[in-house]
Amino acid sequence: MDGRLLPCGERALLIEVDGLDAAIALRTALASLAGRGAFGAVRDVVPAATTVLLSVDDPDSLTGVRDAVTALLPGLDPATGPTGRDEPVEIDVRYDGEDLAEVARLTGLTPDEVIAAHTGRDWTVAFGGFAPGFAYLVDGDERLQVPRRAEPRTRVPPGAVGLAGPFSGIYPRASPGGWQLIGSTDVTLWDADRTPPALLQPGGRVRFRAVDQKGPDRGLDKLDQRAASLDRRGALTVLAAGPLTLFVDEGRPGYAAVGVSASGAADRASYRLANRLVGNPSGAAALEITLGGLALRAASSCLLAITGADCSPTVDGRPVTHAGPVYLRPGQTLRLGVPSARLRSYLAVAGGFEVPPALGSASSDTLSGLGPPRLTAGDRLAVGAAPIRLLNVDSVPRAPLPEAERRLDVLPGPRSDWLADPSELFGRRWRLSEHSDRVGVRVLGEPLRRRPELAGRELPSEPMVRGSIQVPPDGRPVIFGADHPVTGGYPVVGVLTEAANDALAQARPGDWVRFRRAEQHLG
Repeated sequence: MDGRLLPCGERALLIEVDGLDAAIALRTALASLAGRGAFGAVRDVVPAATTVLLSVDDPDSLTGVRDAVTALLPGLDPATGPTGRDEPVEIDVRYDGEDLAEVARLTGLTPDEVIAAHTGRDWTVAFGGFAPGFAYLVDGDERLQVPRRAEPRTRVPPGAVGLAGPFSGIYPRASPGGWQLIGSTDVTLWDADRTPPALLQPGGRVRFRAVDQKGPDRGLDKLDQRAASLDRRGALTVLAAGPLTLFVDEGRPGYAAVGVSASGAADRASYRLANRLVGNPSGAAALEITLGGLALRAASSCLLAITGADCSPTVDGRPVTHAGPVYLRPGQTLRLGVPSARLRSYLAVAGGFEVPPALGSASSDTLSGLGPPRLTAGDRLAVGAAPIRLLNVDSVPRAPLPEAERRLDVLPGPRSDWLADPSELFGRRWRLSEHSDRVGVRVLGEPLRRRPELAGRELPSEPMVRGSIQVPPDGRPVIFGADHPVTGGYPVVGVLTEAANDALAQARPGDWVRFRRAEQHLG
């Protein structure tokens, strides 16, 4: 098997192969080797249409991983991919989709013939992505290959069954989408309490059956309802939650192949510092507070630390330290103001917040809906037992105020060669738009140009990592954050370093940034 090894940030490698069969075979081989520890600590092995992403915990291991993959490729046969389960998953579909007539027009079939073609043979689960439980299905009737809609819908209902190019798929939850919709189903595609949580697994088979009646509502995306209920015996009561306060930790790696990004803290350095200041172990759940406004009342004594954006914290109206220990006695109230600079603050409590995990993590994922909900006034937050050890840090120096423009270090992306002139990315200032959140940040500036021979060409969906700089057709980059989609169909021309991701998480809409080549500033 031939393949190209493409850079994808500090901790990942994208391998491009010739077609879907080769990608599935490579994913199977890599997952098997990763399970035996051949690559060290592997975070994810993510297949897509013609590529496979391999991400690792230790960036120092990436050179060895590259060498191992290079040695593996020549001996692989695309025909060695998984054969799937013996029996297909049967899915009942009401063929009542808004685009059924349009699909019939595009294919030259009647609506009844479209239905017969969709149900007439088994489909194969090629890979996951886009959302938890979403699966790209292939091997259907070739007559059903239709283009995406010229104008995507802003909302596709959960359970919608669609077609796009060679694929069929089912939307697990309401989301934007541009597929041609031909029907709907009530099947539960995602259940965080199930093992595995995704009903449709790569290599498995799917058989659609036409039905007339709506079945019972079984919850199309059961995203761990246990995590939505906070402990009512909490040590801290939320008096005010501010614009957005979420639980975060190190995230949930290992599920990208079924459409779940790692998520976790947006500014990992500030999150980790807050936990260190109160003596918590790595990975303890903390709070991520956007633009301040949080107020907590203590029911029992506790030790806190607040890092990241300085919100001028007070206890019962008296100023207390930022980035240092804060002791709350029963009945006292901690309040955070609006930070004068930066965006996100992190609050850790000794013992960590006790939050029911979803797929092993307490993080709230704003794209998939996994994890606990955002905090609201009246919530009571449970706290674990504080660690019994002396702390060797009582405060840390305040970070300098941000410069007039942030400099973000960028490593080469898998499609860096798509740019007509890379200096356009690195030689300009870019302003962050108001369309910015934990999923991604759109930047404004003069559009980037593609190489002339690539104008108008689009990629099959490819896996992405946090910090990917994707360039859509309008030429204005989008930088993906902690809750990014796991696949995308536009070229990724660069990937932010870990430190640059943290810096971007503290930038506000309207701030100016400048990209610079990381290899000139690291090492």
